[in-house]
Amino acid sequence: MLDVSSKLANRHLVKKAPAPWKLSGEAVILMYKFKKAWVEEHGMLPASLKGKFKGGLGFVMMVNYTSSPVGPFQELVFMPGKFRKSKMQAITKIYTDSEPSAINGQNNWGLPKEILPIIWEKSRNWDQITLYHRDHRVFSLEVESKGIAIPISTVFFPMQLCQTWNELKYFTKPMITGWGKFAKVKKLELDPKYFPDIRLQKPLFALKVNPFNLELPEAIFKDEVG
Repeated sequence: MLDVSSKLANRHLVKKAPAPWKLSGEAVILMYKFKKAWVEEHGMLPASLKGKFKGGLGFVMMVNYTSSPVGPFQELVFMPGKFRKSKMQAITKIYTDSEPSAINGQNNWGLPKEILPIIWEKSRNWDQITLYHRDHRVFSLEVESKGIAIPISTVFFPMQLCQTWNELKYFTKPMITGWGKFAKVKKLELDPKYFPDIRLQKPLFALKVNPFNLELPEAIFKDEVG
């Protein structure tokens, strides 16, 4: 598994941007219902989550943040579902194209952010998101959206994250709001060395969300059994 975080040589020079954060932009969201065996094999789980998958909804999220406390940046997020006895969600793979986003995401919420270039191309109803490692294309998704925009909110799909980073558990309740149109995946390519191999997994549905708003409160630190 690639460890890009080791390349953050200038983390002491990056300006700290403590929580809470308010971010806005646009997103493409794919919702899944992954099976336990698939998550254990392909979910890129850290040792702390092995054997602890409890089901629930999984998400792949691509977000183009135009406003944040550390400026514009883009992300690719994999959240397979719920873990542990507490049945909280966990992000097991997340890429960003911003060093300030990576370092502050690690420090504030225990997010295992790694850095790769992200190219987001779009027209009115079409989006293509591509990630590269050097000249190697490691992820590419093309979606087409249409229809009437509907309100979305984590009020309907609550998220409670428990992330382990540097032997600490970070508990966070993100709040997402926005307006989304249903989308269709037109093309998906990836390198399974870099991202969970979702190519044969059929999403329950896909959304193009614009505007997309995210609030990340301060994380809570506490011990958890299981």
